[in-house]
Formats: sequence, structure tokens, C-alpha cells
Amino acid sequence: MKEAFFIVGPTAVGKSELAADVADEMRAELLSADAFQIYRGLDLLTAKPDAATLAKAPHHLIGTTPLHQEMNAEKFRRAASHAIDEIHSRGRPAIIVGGSGLYIKALTHGLARLPQINPKLRATLNALSTDALRSQLADLDPETARKIDPKNRRRLMRALEICLSTGKRASDQRTQWAIAGVGDRSQPGSAIRATGVFVFRDRDELYERINRRVEAMFENGVIEEVRAAGPMSLAASQMIGLREIRQLLEGKMSILQCVAAIQQATRRYAKRQLTWFRRQTNFQPLNLSLLSHNEARILLRKRSEPRKLSARDD
Repeated sequence: MKEAFFIVGPTAVGKSELAADVADEMRAELLSADAFQIYRGLDLLTAKPDAATLAKAPHHLIGTTPLHQEMNAEKFRRAASHAIDEIHSRGRPAIIVGGSGLYIKALTHGLARLPQINPKLRATLNALSTDALRSQLADLDPETARKIDPKNRRRLMRALEICLSTGKRASDQRTQWAIAGVGDRSQPGSAIRATGVFVFRDRDELYERINRRVEAMFENGVIEEVRAAGPMSLAASQMIGLREIRQLLEGKMSILQCVAAIQQATRRYAKRQLTWFRRQTNFQPLNLSLLSHNEARILLRKRSEPRKLSARDD
């Protein structure tokens, strides 16, 4: 099976810088598991690693998909699996870094076989308001409706598509991770053997880092970046901060209101990420608030050492 080391955690925690330093020491290559950094453009809005960080090690799946194209967990899984194969063919370790929980779980567990998008059904659902989508989902699958951000139109729509296409609740089908999971030889390459760490910080420190990063985005020109952006897919349009900056450009809020709204939305997103990783993964937790950058780098370097395969892994 494929093997990789994971560095996962919430936005603004410092994953990218740490991962790049570890990869530089190990001659490893990095693969981003970020649902929005995979899109080309909007580098400031999606907080892509800066040029100095990118120069430390080869990076994959950053800025590879046009904004107008749809991206989902299965497309990501296929692209990531191919990239990991290429990295290993060069005799290098693969380090996966990111905060998109579903993308990461698609790699560690594979994906259940879910229905393909039905264009007619998609068009019908797309005509509904977000509130109507959530209301209909709550009737068909209350468990999934509770778990999805009520403002995340893309996920609401996909969950409804699954319910309506299969006649079964999406929550029932999401429990089928193990069907394509680790050790399933009927789907070779569907999942990878994963070790790794879940990095986090004390809440006040993390929130302060988030607030500063949003302020820096505006200082560096994120408003013009969004103004110049072309057509976007439904998935890309869910980027945090996009709706608020568009409202700013339309004169519906002040710049101070816009900054504060994005800071709040990002903090809420980080809280959801923390909950996800604590519940959904077995990666070792690592509180970066207790370590210097160099101490964290050394510790991650040791933990990411490739382990020898046992007979059961053959």
C-alpha cells in the first residue's frame, strides 16, 4: 500500500511552514490537502504558502485547478494518489499537509461508492434557496443536516443529491468508509497507510493568528484579487471571505465590517476543523503553543521517519 506522513490541523496554525522545513530536511515532497488552495488564483484569500515556503520543497496540488472547475473529494483522491505514486517513484517520502478533513479522510480511508452528479437533478436543486435546501435535507436526513454548515450550499446540495438519487440517507452511506478503506484489496490504491500528527494551538493564540492573517490579506491586496477573479464553480465560491469581500465591493458593508466578518468566519471554521480532527483521526496531537518552531520541527522530523514494513503490510 501507499504510505505517507500527515500533518493536519486548523487554518493559521502554522502547518505549511513546519511541513516545508521538515520536507526540506528529509528531501521529501509535500502534497496539499486543502479544498481551496488547490484552485488557481486567489492566493491571498486562500492563504497559499508564500514563495519562500514553496521554495523549500516541491509542492503538489496547489493552484492546479481553474476556478471555474468543480473539485470534490473523489477528484482530489485520484489526483493525490497519482502524485504520491510519482513522489515514491523518485525515491522520496510524501508528506501530506492540510486542513480539509474530508479530503484527508478520502486518502486515509478511501470513499464509499456514491452516485454521480445528475445534471437535471443538480439544476433543479440549484434553483432552490439555501434555506430551502437545508429544510428539505432536514426532512430527508436530519443527522446530516445537523452536521453541515447551514451556509455551505455545495455540501447541502450534494447531500440532497445522494438522498434523492439513492432513496437512502446520506448519513447511512457515509458510514461506508470501510468499504474502500485501509486494507481493502478489492480497490487497490483506494487508501494509504497513514501516520501523522494533528497540530493545534491554545485557542487565544490561534484566534490571534487568524485575526492577524486576515488583516495581512487586506494589507496585501485581497480586495483587488477578488475583484479581478473570473467565473467560479460552486465549490470554489465557498471560499471563506469571498462573500464578504463581494459585499464590500457592492457597498453593502465597510472595510472594517468586512475584516471583522472574515475573522469571525475563519475562527468558526477553525473550531469546526478542530472538532473534526479530534473525532475523525487517530493522529497524535501536538500543541504548538508549548514548543518553539525549531522544537516542533525536530519532533516532527523524528516522527516522520519512514518505518519498515512488516510482513503483514506486504
